[in-house]
Amino acid sequence: MESNRIERRIELKAPVSRVWRALTDHRAFGQWFKVKLEDPFVPGRVSRGQITYPGYEHITWEARIEKMEPERLFSFSWPHVQSFEKSDKPADYSNAPQTLVEFRLEPIPDGTLLLLTESGFDSIPAGWRPEAFRRNDGGWTEQMKNIESYVTQNP
Repeated sequence: MESNRIERRIELKAPVSRVWRALTDHRAFGQWFKVKLEDPFVPGRVSRGQITYPGYEHITWEARIEKMEPERLFSFSWPHVQSFEKSDKPADYSNAPQTLVEFRLEPIPDGTLLLLTESGFDSIPAGWRPEAFRRNDGGWTEQMKNIESYVTQNP
């Protein structure tokens, strides 16, 4: 089993332009990803928001937008913390290890092939790397279903 990289691929019955909007419009992204983002995505800037997924509402979502190549590639890097336990202090992601998330879009006859890759798990300390990988591996399985539902229901 590859423990440094998560890969998912899904064929979406929606045009590339629709999938691109679902990924890169911060409000649309927030709906299917379940996060209330403060501002639009801008390459080189950090995006923040509040997770809205039940049970995780106490977590602040944060990612640095890396690339936005229209209708082709959207990527961000995001921090990994060891625990998602509730705390009185806001999360400090400044020294947290990062992974890179890339969404690649390819037109196919029936819509769009969406390729997701998250890499860089080897930057996470060995003692909690397996748990971080497990969480995100399962999370991406669910998020692929979420974006599929979103683009199907929001033409």
